[in-house]
Amino acid sequence: MLPNRMNLTKTTEEQLKKLKSYTGISPNVSSRIAFFRSIESNFRYSNETAKKLDGSLVLDKVTWLGETQLVTELTLKLTYPELDEKEKMAAWAAHVEDGISSLRNHKSLIGLTVAL
Repeated sequence: MLPNRMNLTKTTEEQLKKLKSYTGISPNVSSRIAFFRSIESNFRYSNETAKKLDGSLVLDKVTWLGETQLVTELTLKLTYPELDEKEKMAAWAAHVEDGISSLRNHKSLIGLTVAL
């Protein structure tokens, strides 16, 4: 369903890396948290607001999604049944970007844990 190689926007990558420097949580794990926080907040992706996925951190979907791969792909399929594979990747990236906005300013793992 999702492509085997996936990336995000540069801005989102920078925020994930910044969060890692503060909390020690790797970008792939924090992107999973961000994705599901965004889904829970009822954010919805739109083709009109799609951004170019210009980030340099290109990882395979198993690394990005880990044990949440099946749930993530099914969530995208149910939420966006009309989108193709590339558009679903853009939707995933948009959700990560939306979700990271509520996580990016935490300066410690304890602060992030309390916020979750």
